[in-house]
Amino acid sequence: MFTAQRISEHRGGDDLLTAGLGLAGLQAMAPPPFADPELPTATELRRRAIWSNWRGIADLTPTGGYGDWYGCVANVPGREFHAFATVPGARHPHRVMTQVPDAFVRDKPCLVVTAASGSRGVYGAIAVASAWGLPKGCAVVHTDKGAGTDWFDLDANLGARGDGTTGTRDEAAAFAPDSGTTGVAFKHAHSRDNPEADWGRHVRQAAEFGLHALREAFPESAPFTFDNTRVIAVAISNGGGAVLRAAELGVGDSATEWLDAVVAGEPNVSVEGARALYDVATEAALLMPCALLHMKNLPQPPFTAQSAPFWTLRCASLEAAGLIEGADTATQARNTYDRLRANGWTDAALRAGALSVGFDLWRPVAVTYASAYGRFGAGEHPCGYAFAPQNADFSARAATAVERGAWWSDASGIPPNAGVGIIDSRATGADPSLPGLRCLRALWKENSADAERVREGVRESRASVPRAGVPIVVVHGVDDGLVPMAFTSAPYVAQARAAGRNVTYWQVRNAQHFDAFLAFPDYAARYVPMLPYVYAALDRVWAHLETGTALPSDAVIDARPRTADRPLTAADLAIPH
Repeated sequence: MFTAQRISEHRGGDDLLTAGLGLAGLQAMAPPPFADPELPTATELRRRAIWSNWRGIADLTPTGGYGDWYGCVANVPGREFHAFATVPGARHPHRVMTQVPDAFVRDKPCLVVTAASGSRGVYGAIAVASAWGLPKGCAVVHTDKGAGTDWFDLDANLGARGDGTTGTRDEAAAFAPDSGTTGVAFKHAHSRDNPEADWGRHVRQAAEFGLHALREAFPESAPFTFDNTRVIAVAISNGGGAVLRAAELGVGDSATEWLDAVVAGEPNVSVEGARALYDVATEAALLMPCALLHMKNLPQPPFTAQSAPFWTLRCASLEAAGLIEGADTATQARNTYDRLRANGWTDAALRAGALSVGFDLWRPVAVTYASAYGRFGAGEHPCGYAFAPQNADFSARAATAVERGAWWSDASGIPPNAGVGIIDSRATGADPSLPGLRCLRALWKENSADAERVREGVRESRASVPRAGVPIVVVHGVDDGLVPMAFTSAPYVAQARAAGRNVTYWQVRNAQHFDAFLAFPDYAARYVPMLPYVYAALDRVWAHLETGTALPSDAVIDARPRTADRPLTAADLAIPH
């Protein structure tokens, strides 16, 4: 089941939790440098990946409280056990990595299993799971759930080795595409595996690797099994969806109970009868820029004065295409806004969704997921999209060695990111992204062989009911504008409860999807971070398993953001007791 295993030690100035950077190093605006940017070492890549993933997930601003009254960035010495694992039927493996602290509690073993959020690499959940589990003496096992930052440069015929360094096609064991001749391929988009369909199995395999790593680390204390080791799953966003999918599963073909509890933060999870992420993302990519012109008091950035001309152009383009109605911009914006509200969007989600519009997040999600759901390889995207570094005119060009050197540590797994952009072969006219976006939307709404492939991939990813007896806590921000709770966690919780399952639901007001974007002062003044609630839910679950105390009750939490002259405090979060 596990291949290419390797072990590394991390002590002193290179620990498990922050790679020796500490809070100050994680807060630094510049990433840890490479001695040779064309050929960074595995140690340098790991340190930079840890820096990148902390900064991409956590609110590390001085007024946010991280490392002060919540969270942990302690120096945790220990070992890492890395491997590739492959679910049956998959073309490509997923990465698994177990962090075993030197202070692991062997006489009462615990294992935290987690999955990266978004399409991030194997360190993508370090701020979520490792920050909570390692200081408690638990081992923490991660998976990139078949996505991640494993790249392949088709022009140079080079890819990422197991340790993240650059290697030949034969050495790129995690991902080497079997199609495409030019540009850059990433595993989530181009593996032809539709990894989301297997996210639950990725998490379960990761837990099995965690037990394997513990047997390797402490053979004198073995065996470590699901019967004698406490296993808690936790993750956020796409990872949150993955741990909920894992809660459906036994071990192998048996009904073995292997999970003791699950905590899912802001989960991207889809159930039958609810709107899927691909439907939501393609709708938002097309319509939301116009609809936002109808709304007041949008968070900054995006800066409305600079964005309004582009959004106005989108309104006109949609009207000319017959997709909306209205003789002027104001009417067009109101018409578009009304359509989104009728389709389930709340004002809170639309307002926070302005960030996803301003940073062009909807289009990358739609491009990548269309390819993944349809199992299209590199060079096969039905709407003609590809990934590559770009010239000033947005045309594709070959990558440099310096750019390649940083992809594994710096990329998010979904371009545009880390110097790799989206090549849009349909771009034309005054609103150049519109033709491609309409094609992406057609893959959901219209009838074609390609559209059916995409919709089938979505159906494969639907969640079912969790196994009986597994306590589950779901935490979601009411203002989430990327995976709105009305389309994800709310229908999941309703489905689980209809089947008699034990699910606690915390709904946090004044909380959106991205803690890291609280670095923008206007976002910090509007929203609170989600990670404190995830940690608190883990604490409540731990107390339930340890002492039998009751699981937390449902709560709609009235959180209060910080102000310009007052930092965030624990009292502001109103975390249920």
